[in-house]
Amino acid sequence: MNQEKPMTVPSTRKDLMIVNMGPHHPSMHGVLRLIVTLDGEDVIDCEPILGYLHRGMEKIAENRTIIQYLPYVTRWDYLATMFTEAITVNAPEQLSNIQVPKRASYIRVIMLELSRIASHLLWLGPFMADIGAQTPFFYIFRERELIYDLFEAATGMRMMHNFFRIGGVAADLPHGWIDKCLDFCDYFLTGIAEYQKLITRNPIFLERVEGVGIIGGEEAINWGLSGPMLRASGIQWDLRKVDHYECYDEFDWEVQWQKEGDSLARYLVRISEMTESIKIIQQALEGIPGGPYENLEIRRFDRVKDTVWNEFDYRFISKKPSPTFELSKQELYARVEAPKGELGIFLIGDKGVFPWRYKIRPPGFINLQILPQLVKRMKLADIMTILGSIDIIMGEVDR
Repeated sequence: MNQEKPMTVPSTRKDLMIVNMGPHHPSMHGVLRLIVTLDGEDVIDCEPILGYLHRGMEKIAENRTIIQYLPYVTRWDYLATMFTEAITVNAPEQLSNIQVPKRASYIRVIMLELSRIASHLLWLGPFMADIGAQTPFFYIFRERELIYDLFEAATGMRMMHNFFRIGGVAADLPHGWIDKCLDFCDYFLTGIAEYQKLITRNPIFLERVEGVGIIGGEEAINWGLSGPMLRASGIQWDLRKVDHYECYDEFDWEVQWQKEGDSLARYLVRISEMTESIKIIQQALEGIPGGPYENLEIRRFDRVKDTVWNEFDYRFISKKPSPTFELSKQELYARVEAPKGELGIFLIGDKGVFPWRYKIRPPGFINLQILPQLVKRMKLADIMTILGSIDIIMGEVDR
């Protein structure tokens, strides 16, 4: 009598599952890789792995003059390109105490704020797509296209502008540009109203973001967060108000902040920042002064005593259009308020045309640190919401 074998019952596995999320995940915003430890649908642990887009930007900077390096910098945060250029020229300007003409400063502010809007728009679209709303993704490109048209008219390029120079900007605004920009401002305010009507009170959206990824004010400071991440946690810290750089003090605008510290608060901060940027741009366009758009004095070398050429070489060099700008032997940390947070550069000069040390402090990289802590004890689907609300660009995270 042959024994019947018992039927095999499929056993339920109870151990943890380790999943590789990225670098090709569609809503990863670049080549970020997360190694996620899951218990069913709950996230137990998450380890971000960086470096897939590392291009040695800091080493390149140490072998280029500032002017040569300007085309490279737009490749860190390739959505807020004007800010990377601004910090690249602000550092040497502060190092050598160079005055920027009023008109150039106004042009810079207009460009920076347009760039901030473009960056926030291209945060909003993919963030909404991550949590399942497709429509805003198409809307934001409509508005962003207009900003890029303005950039193209003023700088000749849509994304990588190469427009800022030490002591000013590369070219003056073309005729009719200011009117076009004012038209855009009026149009864009209706656009923002449309986004808020579509998104802000949407029940599905609120369900996904409210109370997800909460950061307290104290915690945000301890992690070194900056930008909307910090302001959404109830801390009113904006470098445009703190450092008084360019001419932001001459305009009437408010720091936008929320106190909840969740993903919804970060969304609200960014949306209202776009409205504030429009206010700043409108005031700058109305009050833009005349005068030069760059400081030509800084094209000269330090004068050499008793030269062989009887100072002929000094005059000759000063006529060259592309200045080799000497960095004095001192060190400096310069920073601007980029759309994603505090973008800083630590620069050491060495009496040469190349920087001795060039350290980039990208906001995205430092804001990303808190991700593992935020996603623990959340659901798997919340990873996308939280990562999206941090707003990272891998170009500047990996450098």
